[in-house]
Amino acid sequence: MAGYARGGRRPEILETFTRHVAERGYDRANFGDVAGELGLSKGTIVHHFGTKDRMLAEVQERYMRARLAEAHELFARLPGADARIAALVHAGVRYSAREPDTTVAFQREVVRLVDQPGMESARALRDEYRDLVVGVLQDGEATGTFVPGDARLRSLQMFGSLHWMWTWFDPAGRLEAGAVAAEFALTLLRGLGVDEAAARAAADPSGTVAGTVDEVVGAVPAVLSASRSGSGVSQPTSA
Repeated sequence: MAGYARGGRRPEILETFTRHVAERGYDRANFGDVAGELGLSKGTIVHHFGTKDRMLAEVQERYMRARLAEAHELFARLPGADARIAALVHAGVRYSAREPDTTVAFQREVVRLVDQPGMESARALRDEYRDLVVGVLQDGEATGTFVPGDARLRSLQMFGSLHWMWTWFDPAGRLEAGAVAAEFALTLLRGLGVDEAAARAAADPSGTVAGTVDEVVGAVPAVLSASRSGSGVSQPTSA
């Protein structure tokens, strides 16, 4: 059945399509260009994926499943709402440097998750990640780590700063990812009312939080799931 075939050059096709979306946007990415670059027929791509919409949905789903697995692993290793929020910021910036094609492809086309048919699974995963962040913000307020505020609105502020990085961030530019993440995390934690010393410790690009993120980001989600076995940490939902 189209869209479910496995093996062969399928990973290479998906990787090339993802890069095209990152470079030129979904509307300008097409099977013909992918096929031409790889020396394949368009029929081969249709055999593996069915439609361009289905291929984009798979890109989005794969991306969010990996991010959820990493978030759960970070939460298992890092106690405290301030450390967890800082870790998600550090991770978010690192994605732009370590997985630029998949990250840009996701971020520039994330609006398609709002109501486009075929994106239901990817949308559910995105919502699950958002709820995870909102939960941490609420926990931080409940424990007195964060000053009272609207957790949902705060999560949007956090996502907004990270999801538009593709428009300006250059991993080879003036600031490397760790420095950008530290500045973002410190600003956010200060705004949440975290004590200055604690905020600096959580944001420190050479600190425990950043080191833990470096260990987790990019690891295979299945391996992370295995390492969490019996830990009591809830698993990402398969939508």
